[in-house]
Amino acid sequence: MQIRHAISPQETASLNSQGLRDHFLIENVCAPAALQLVYSHYDRVIIGGVSPLGEGVVLPNYDALKSEYFLERREMGVINVGGEGSITVDGQNFDLPRLSCLYIGRGAKNVEWHSKNPAEPAHFFLLSAPAHAVYPTKLMLKEAATPVTMGATETANNRTIYKYIHADGLASCQLVMGLTILHPGNVWNTMPPHVHDRRMEAYFYFDIPDNQRMLHLMGEPQETRNIWVANHQAVISPPWSIHAGCGTHNYGFIWGMAGENQQFTDMDFQPVEVLR
Repeated sequence: MQIRHAISPQETASLNSQGLRDHFLIENVCAPAALQLVYSHYDRVIIGGVSPLGEGVVLPNYDALKSEYFLERREMGVINVGGEGSITVDGQNFDLPRLSCLYIGRGAKNVEWHSKNPAEPAHFFLLSAPAHAVYPTKLMLKEAATPVTMGATETANNRTIYKYIHADGLASCQLVMGLTILHPGNVWNTMPPHVHDRRMEAYFYFDIPDNQRMLHLMGEPQETRNIWVANHQAVISPPWSIHAGCGTHNYGFIWGMAGENQQFTDMDFQPVEVLR
């Protein structure tokens, strides 16, 4: 498990492209048959993923957590963006079709990811945060995720938002998770952008063709930076940073948050005209 420390807006403003990538981009999230995890000191979240093949992939423990098992003091949200998959939690099996979400509560000791068909593996993205309360492990299919369509083709941001782990959905201690699907011909997400200094966020991009890319915008509104992102890569977004972007093709992305509150609408919008 890789450890990444938090840095300030002033330090970020001085970074070149490689420096930005080193601090904020997670390039290899869904590795075949190997769990990939990054521990971020922004709200101490753990970001990662896995694409199981023939055998299941077991959640290990890590010395860095100083715990008896991974979820002793943590909760986890998992969303599948690939083929049919399943997750076994303490002996209970949960089938996860594409775009479904499983919340795993604090105290779960044994977690294992599986793909139904190794030729069409599941691609699981996960986010874990410290938890001070126990909520039940529970599955939500995308049809139950209160989809809302926003934006317009005229502004190239017509999209559908699915909310899974939030105050009115799957209950959690502090996690908030969902995903957004850009409709064909639309490329902009989260515009105008926003910040929320009460919580950090992670973006995981998927359904980007191999020869296309996503331009992720970050930084303070008056001091923006950008990172070019490929399919199945993730960006760590600090609480002080905007998180918006434009693709060379329509795409989908998972957004996950942790911090002081769980209010999905807690956003400080930044008008387009103030961006620099």
